[in-house]
Amino acid sequence: MDIIDQIISQWAAEKPDLNTLPMSIFGRLLRLTKHLEQEISSIHKQYDLKLGEFDVLATLLRSGAPYQLTPSALIDTAMLTSGAMTNRLDKLEQKNLVTRIHSHTDRRSISVQLTDQGYQLISQALTDHVRAQEELISALTPAEQQELTALLKSWLSSFTP
Repeated sequence: MDIIDQIISQWAAEKPDLNTLPMSIFGRLLRLTKHLEQEISSIHKQYDLKLGEFDVLATLLRSGAPYQLTPSALIDTAMLTSGAMTNRLDKLEQKNLVTRIHSHTDRRSISVQLTDQGYQLISQALTDHVRAQEELISALTPAEQQELTALLKSWLSSFTP
């Protein structure tokens, strides 16, 4: 019996007509999320990165050579405000992990590109990030992992078109 079971048991005694199944699911998801965030965050800290900075660098890396996107393309993938993205880009540029490239044809247009140092850092950080994810999910069998991803995908699709 875990803490969630104890809470559900208390609700069953106090309010027996209450449907506590959703409560148990949400409680476990929230607790699990906290544990996962802590573990993944510790990986990012080893590289002096915050989650948002990691996301920007990883987005640039997965975009393929020349590892360059416009700030608006980055905003679309990260679902951030332009101010928040500017702040992240400023910090990454100060660390020499990205550079802003001004367009030769439109002075108002810029792109953000990984520097060589940024490419090296995100490549190594990504390897450790994925390794940590593999370790964190290893309590589930490969079949359970596939089942969980299908269930989460199905549930998530109810929120997005």
